[in-house]
Amino acid sequence: MQFLRDAIRTIPDYPKPGIAFRDISTLLGNPRAFRRAVDELVQPYAGARVEKVAGIEARGFILGGAIAHQLSCGFVPIRKKGKLPHQTVSISYALEYGTDEMEIHVDAVTPGEKVILVDDLIATGGTATAAVQLLQRLGAEVVAACFVIDLPELKGRAKIEALGVPVRTLVAFEGH
Repeated sequence: MQFLRDAIRTIPDYPKPGIAFRDISTLLGNPRAFRRAVDELVQPYAGARVEKVAGIEARGFILGGAIAHQLSCGFVPIRKKGKLPHQTVSISYALEYGTDEMEIHVDAVTPGEKVILVDDLIATGGTATAAVQLLQRLGAEVVAACFVIDLPELKGRAKIEALGVPVRTLVAFEGH
């Protein structure tokens, strides 16, 4: 996956000193890298019964929409509080400094539907864990959580796997 790793830009000291921000906008702008990332994320689930792909705002929308298209299934947006127009279910989750909330439409998934969760990066796992819990609250069976990037030292992957959800990542970056 060196090709994908090379397509990801690293921005030092963003959003604060000491952080190396992994920016997938360069991967998304490279047609070969974008296609390869989507193909690699789809591959284990091609032919499997997946009814929906849920994407976490905002980069998860880009990847999730492309993956849903490839799997011929529906797409579900998981958004920050107050951004969805219909009746929602929300969950609060911890951030590094404070809390946030995300929402999903109450009718976005039905009990028993098989769903794949998608975002660009797994770090501490707070956002992804909350998204899994939100989907499960609506009765979805989250069959996998997929990310382009893993920051393994932050141990987010383990939090998702502790919920019984397999995790697929394409590249790992040590340090953050």
